[in-house]
Amino acid sequence: MVTKVLIVTNMPPSNQKPSCPVEAMFRVLMGPWTMYILWTLRNDGPLRFGVLKERLDGVSSKVLTERLRLLEGKDLVFRNHKATIPPEVTYGLTEHGMELGNALDSLETVARRWEQRGTTTPRNSRT
Repeated sequence: MVTKVLIVTNMPPSNQKPSCPVEAMFRVLMGPWTMYILWTLRNDGPLRFGVLKERLDGVSSKVLTERLRLLEGKDLVFRNHKATIPPEVTYGLTEHGMELGNALDSLETVARRWEQRGTTTPRNSRT
């Protein structure tokens, strides 16, 4: 069985200029796998591509490469390439990316609290 997920946001199209710095940041961070990549690099330090892919269970090489290139272009992630056989490519958070550390830590705290309650999303107070 194939499950399709549709994510609907109220964000304006990306070809429009962001109305504020928060919107600009959200445009970068809301992409698929982006927060998980940043969180993993924050917690596990610089990782080789293959190790990072293993830690992000379910991500394809294509999507991971796209996300890493985007994050590198936004100066949130660095890419260190060593011309060895096979090539060694390591990714980690830049100083700019590390500024997200407190936000990522706070999100992890909330996620663990929700997990303890047996939910992955907040309970809907409207019935």
